[in-house]
Amino acid sequence: MSGSVNRPVRRRTFVLGAAATAGSAALAGPLAESASAASFGYTDDGSNYVVDTGASLVFKVSKTNGDLTSLVYKGTEYQGYGGKNSHVESGLGTSTVTIAQSGSTILISVAYGTLKHYYAARSGENNVYLWTNKADTSVSATRYIVRVKAGLFLNDEPDSYTYAPTTIESADVFEKSDGQTRSKHYSKNRVADYDYVGWTTGSVGLWVVRSNHEKASGGPFYRSLLRHQSADGGGLYEILYYGENQTEAQRFGLQGPYVIALTDGGAPSSSLYHANLTTSWADSLGISGYTAASSRGRVAGVGITGRDTAYAYTVGLANSAAQYWGSARASDGYFSIAGVLPGSYTLTVFKGELAVYTGSVAVTAGGTTTLNSIAIPSSNDPSNASAIWRIGNWDGSPSGFKNADLMTYAHPSDVRAASWTGNVVVGSGTETSGFPCYLWKDVNSGIIVYFKLTAAQSAAAHTLRIGVTTAYANGRPQVVVNDTWTSAVPSPPTQPSTRSLTVGSYRGNNNTFTYSVPASAWLTDASAYNTLKIYVASGSGTTSFLSAGTSVDAIDLLA
Repeated sequence: MSGSVNRPVRRRTFVLGAAATAGSAALAGPLAESASAASFGYTDDGSNYVVDTGASLVFKVSKTNGDLTSLVYKGTEYQGYGGKNSHVESGLGTSTVTIAQSGSTILISVAYGTLKHYYAARSGENNVYLWTNKADTSVSATRYIVRVKAGLFLNDEPDSYTYAPTTIESADVFEKSDGQTRSKHYSKNRVADYDYVGWTTGSVGLWVVRSNHEKASGGPFYRSLLRHQSADGGGLYEILYYGENQTEAQRFGLQGPYVIALTDGGAPSSSLYHANLTTSWADSLGISGYTAASSRGRVAGVGITGRDTAYAYTVGLANSAAQYWGSARASDGYFSIAGVLPGSYTLTVFKGELAVYTGSVAVTAGGTTTLNSIAIPSSNDPSNASAIWRIGNWDGSPSGFKNADLMTYAHPSDVRAASWTGNVVVGSGTETSGFPCYLWKDVNSGIIVYFKLTAAQSAAAHTLRIGVTTAYANGRPQVVVNDTWTSAVPSPPTQPSTRSLTVGSYRGNNNTFTYSVPASAWLTDASAYNTLKIYVASGSGTTSFLSAGTSVDAIDLLA
């Protein structure tokens, strides 16, 4: 399994599980077989295969379509809301479903055309292990959703919503009576930030532990559906491919294991996490597309120089077939990424979320590729350029800008959002926190930045840079200086074509726009404020927050 960035995120246990809770209440991991394991086995009730794990969990899988039709933990049924089962995508339809037991493991195999899906149970464990192998586009399989009955867990989480109040965008973004917004899209966390999602009552926990996402797309900083709650129940997701604001083509092949874990209220065992899960017991099960640990390789780097130690660095590996990532050690940049499928990969070093180095690396089965120290060229980090002034910093995200944190779990119209309009003054100390993280053609286009230049500075031409992290409807910045000099409209860079800014995601393709501003554009009075007006240009989009827009990484005027 891949190495992964595990950023501590402290939160109540009914929200997204993160590495900060990795060691807590390990109640669902692989257990030694107890006396109750004597009941381990399966039966056929005519419509379903019924699996008794020999612990406290009994689950059923439909013999017709491979749906999970029942999930009973300690006598309580947790499966189902709205009359729906748990399943791949919205259900596969008529499938070939078989079951086999091999010692302490039961495997249910589901075949639907070219798609293969698997459920496994281990004697004495309150876990269901799942794999999904999507071979091509013939099946629109993008997720596995665990559907949980209403009323079993609190329905007052940041991603809770009901269908009743007010629909404010498409059919999936809602507004509560207090003006707060909710949507299943608002995951808040990036893939690299969490190991599991779920809920707990304090005495029962129901979780989905994610896989290593080697066959998913979007990289370590991608955001997607994780869970939702509504009046009729809740859903926990393992996203196998998510198209919203997606930066990469879909990868195909086996994904998993991911795990449905039941506990006595605590977090799932860290032994189940993608970076630690050992599945040697699955090596001989005949799972389509399965690659054992012994046939995988590792990449290790002795260090990374040229880093800005104020930032965390991540190393990513990617090719058309797989993706992996790992964190670089803060002290020296050492990194290690294990469980990698053999092949050639592009290696990318990220400062925050900004790519500052790319190279290539080959991985062999059973081997370790050791890399010498990687040196990040100074010119690769835009922050190293000498600037007269800078708003924000170059880290590949809108972090620090107005409303930036809120926008990962709320709609821009949310009552909690500060005004999207308002100009800023360089040198005020609030130029970053007062500058909106997003700009839209129909909302706040034309925002003004006020700044002063010395006589020597105003006598010279300068380069203005605006960094963006994504764009909607080809929105890109056009600038006007002192109402006398107007830049050309830049060409739009490649960005995702779907919604982004309104569904909790600023992660697109980072791009830097540069503008060569002549000396004649500046005011010659050193005591006067120059004005920079930033407009959003595009011929696409609609109105309001669905007008053309863009997310800001940093803005600076170079010396």
